[in-house]
Amino acid sequence: MSRCMFRSHSAKSSSEMGFFDGKVVIVTGSSSGIGRATAALFSKAGAKVTITGRKPAALAETKALCLKSGAKEGDIVELIGDVTDEIFLEKLVNETVKKFGTVDVLVNNAGAASFDSTGKQGIDQPVTAFDHMLNVNVRSVIRLSQLALPYLEKTKGAIVNVSSIGAHPIHTSEAYYAAAKACLDQMTVQMAGDLIKKGVRVNGVNPGPVKTNFVVTAGLSKELQDQMFYAMSSDNIPLGRMGQPEDIGKVILFLADRSQSEVIIGQRIVADCGVLMKNAVLSGL
Repeated sequence: MSRCMFRSHSAKSSSEMGFFDGKVVIVTGSSSGIGRATAALFSKAGAKVTITGRKPAALAETKALCLKSGAKEGDIVELIGDVTDEIFLEKLVNETVKKFGTVDVLVNNAGAASFDSTGKQGIDQPVTAFDHMLNVNVRSVIRLSQLALPYLEKTKGAIVNVSSIGAHPIHTSEAYYAAAKACLDQMTVQMAGDLIKKGVRVNGVNPGPVKTNFVVTAGLSKELQDQMFYAMSSDNIPLGRMGQPEDIGKVILFLADRSQSEVIIGQRIVADCGVLMKNAVLSGL
């Protein structure tokens, strides 16, 4: 009897193996939204994934989605913590390496906006709010990248930073968030220039309007979030719809996949359904 008859139907031949099969991926901020969708897509592609977030129940939902997407129980590391906590960042890398042996991809997705509870906007907000925006959106990215770099260098891996179209020179009521994301974009370029010398590719993605609970997470009500989604009607979005978390996740996977995007280095890919293209003042003239 032929040996091939004993092969499991689920086993993949070498020709069927995808780029991410067996790769080790860390996705920060993966308890909801873009991070959750990205973790599930990596799981579907055969990767081993470390998921993180601050809310145990929400992170458990992400794990369940990863398992449903094809991951095995042993393919997931689940860690509760805050990316502004230095000790947690060290734990994030150490526990991943302890479980899987290395790191191939780092997705710096965790980020936050800061809506003032008193209604203050722009630079009327206290400077401590600016400090927080830098800590969450920039400092945590730099520090976690530093900690993961020794492993990424060995695997010739990739870093993908998740920014925002708010980083572009457009006026917004959330000045500190926009400034922090603009800083992150610049760090993406600087990191890319430095780390490509070590074989590590760094790129970023700048999402536009995406249907997540980002606004609620930032401290505002679901009612206000729904109002904002309604205001972002198809009339204001060239594509005719808002982005979904999976839309951004697919871009992240593309940028992390050396077999598909090896020559893309230091880029910030705008994924905004065409929003930046439509200037509110000039469009239609």
